[in-house]
Order: sequence, then C-alpha cells, then structure tokens
Amino acid sequence: MGLGEIIKNAYTGYWNYLVYEITHPGWHNYFYMLLVLSVLVWVLEIVFPWRQQQGLFRKDFWLDAFYMFFNFFLFSLVAYNALSNVAVEAFNSFLGWFGITNIVAIRVAEAPLWAQFLLMFVVADFIQWLVHIMLHRVHWLWQFHKVHHSVREMGFAAHLRFHWLETIVYKSILYVPLTMIGFGIDDFFVLHAFTVLIGHLNHANVPLTYGPLKYLLNNPAMHIWHHAKKMPASHPYGINFGISLSLWDYIFGTAHIPCDGRDIELGFDGVENYPEGFIAQVLEPFKRK
Repeated sequence: MGLGEIIKNAYTGYWNYLVYEITHPGWHNYFYMLLVLSVLVWVLEIVFPWRQQQGLFRKDFWLDAFYMFFNFFLFSLVAYNALSNVAVEAFNSFLGWFGITNIVAIRVAEAPLWAQFLLMFVVADFIQWLVHIMLHRVHWLWQFHKVHHSVREMGFAAHLRFHWLETIVYKSILYVPLTMIGFGIDDFFVLHAFTVLIGHLNHANVPLTYGPLKYLLNNPAMHIWHHAKKMPASHPYGINFGISLSLWDYIFGTAHIPCDGRDIELGFDGVENYPEGFIAQVLEPFKRK
C-alpha cells in the first residue's frame, strides 16, 4: 500500500469511527466513556470538594475540557492516526530489510485474560513512569510538558491538559516493548476506562488517599505534590511521577508527601507569565528561548 493510500485510509477510517462513536452510544463506546467518567468525577468534586474555596467552574475549566476532547479524540483526526500508521508501516518495512517479520519475543496470549490485562497494565504503567521522568529531566521535552504543569487550579479535566507531542513520545516508546509481548487481548476498553478514571481522580478536587492502597495506586493527595510550584532540594526535577501506580515512586525513592498539600501553590517558576489560550500554549514550546 502506498504512502498516500495509508494516509487517506487513516483519515477516512478515523472520521467514520468518530462519527459512529458519537451517534451510537453503547457500553464499549470511548466517546461516552470519557463523558460519563468526567461527569462522575466532576460530581464527586461538587459533593466532596477538597479545596473549599475553588469554584465549581475553576480557573481554566473550559480550556481543560477542550484539551480533554482534543487529546482523546480530535488529535487523532488532525494528525496522529495518519502519522502512526505511516510510522508502523515504515518500521515493519525496516525490519523486513533484515528478514524480520515478527518481533514477538514473549508469548503470553495463552495466559488467562486477567493475567494478560494485569501484565499489560503493569508493564505499560512502568514504561510511562520512566517516560514521565524523562519529560521532566530532558530540557526540550520539559518545554512541552510545561503545558500540563501550567494548571493553576487542579480539577479532573487537568488530567488531559497536555501538549499533543507527548502523545507521540509516549506511544512511540511504548510501541516496541508492548509489541514484543504477544498479547492476545482484543478488547482494551475496560483497561483504558480504568486508567482514565484513575487519571481523572488523581487530578480531581477530592480528598482521596485510598488508605493502605496509597502505596499501590496514585491518588489526589499524592499527585497534588507532583504539580507543586516549588520542588524539594532533594528532587529538583520533580516528585511523585506515578501515572496510575504510585508503587514505582515508593520503590525508586521519588515519592514525597511532606504534609497535606491541599492548598499548595501549583505550577512552575514563571507560570504566571505562561500563555493561557490553547493555541498559544501549543505554540509556546516551539519558540526559540
């Protein structure tokens, strides 16, 4: 298949998929899954607010709502689906030059479905934890990750306020290791819904710690410190990098919760001068510093 045909099929295929998702509500519908989980966590924020002084429609509520749908759906329509399909085809062609047609190194397709889900969840979360640290430590990547840390008042939709380049970075690094494990899972809906819910709750204005499970699952009381404007001298590049699991931070010494972080200042040095609109924030990392 030619390059033009791959791009054309990517756009038309994803557009048809998006229209179908919106017009056909159902239990395995990603569009309505995002909508339902967002409303559910927002209701929790309204009924059980952690920061009492924070408004029902907090600062940048609608901006983050747009980011949420842009990064979850619209970016794939604009560019990502076409780019990823081209990249996968190019990667497979590159392997073909060396006579490699299958890079599966570990076959787990025969394992029970619950074991496959658990393994994929743990492996993907650990890789994303490593990538998250890289976003903080590599200067040019930090310029893109600043978009996420420009949040001044935390709420569920801040979960998906991030620069579109992060999608490319995360997915590119995840692709090879997950491809090398021969998963037999066809339906990722439950796993994806669970990670979206955890991410929403991590950023939500709710007083959750999960009790003893806080050493396993990331939570709002822990993640708020990741967004703190001032980092401790012992961890200048950041703390609490967990995506869904807090486990890695406790194992590798990047967990840091000095006290109740309910009212700490969020952002980074100079955040008050950071652009506030979607277009301006998307363009900001590309500016010559």
